[in-house]
Amino acid sequence: MSFDGEVHVVLVEPEIPHNTGAIGRLCVATGATLHLVGRLGFHTDERSVRRAGLDYWQFIKIEQHPDFEAFKKRYDGPIYLYSARAKEPYTKAPIPRRIALVFGSETRGLPASLLQGEHPAYRIPIYDERVRSLNLATAVGIVLYDVVRQMNQREVSES
Repeated sequence: MSFDGEVHVVLVEPEIPHNTGAIGRLCVATGATLHLVGRLGFHTDERSVRRAGLDYWQFIKIEQHPDFEAFKKRYDGPIYLYSARAKEPYTKAPIPRRIALVFGSETRGLPASLLQGEHPAYRIPIYDERVRSLNLATAVGIVLYDVVRQMNQREVSES
């Protein structure tokens, strides 16, 4: 199964290799490209990723960028930010055929400078105030598969 869309998952300074590995697996499963931006909290050499159990790492379409500005120079489509601090729920985001989904690090989230910038920001609702945020890989999975679902629905309705 495929869909008529192009999805880029962007992780800004991810810290935990197993989260990035799980997100990489989601990217392989959906055909999305994974972008790692800024300083990483782990190494991406073959020995390190193998130790983290990432035996599919070679199948990930992956790009690394020194900072968010460098990513933006390589990608010219719509950019959506995802943060527990955003106001609008992710279900309100219009989904174009090409999209970059940007997530922050596990402990810091996205920098305030990005959230106050030009790109729209969305959140995943959390219904119990005792929970401050979701696991990064879980959040990416929720948003990524909803984007793919919407792209698939559009493809069916347009044919």
